[in-house]
Amino acid sequence: MRIYYSSKFEREYKGLPKEIKKIAEEKEGIFRKKPFDPGLDTHKLHGRFKEYWAFSIDNKYRIIFEFAEKDVIWFHSIGDHSIYQ
Repeated sequence: MRIYYSSKFEREYKGLPKEIKKIAEEKEGIFRKKPFDPGLDTHKLHGRFKEYWAFSIDNKYRIIFEFAEKDVIWFHSIGDHSIYQ
């Protein structure tokens, strides 16, 4: 699986607290092996985000992504629930 990061994702990631970055990296490692691991709470989004998916970093933070092609994932956004606005 190849994961690409949008420039928006990269900007948002840089602004995260250090401890959240560490957890996000651990969760990405799990995601790479098993995108639908129950610990990630991977789910399809709705409404204007219906083309995207999200998984949980912790109770507050999420990563929004898309399955672009077979084995190609784009991470588009990372942050708290304000990323859905």
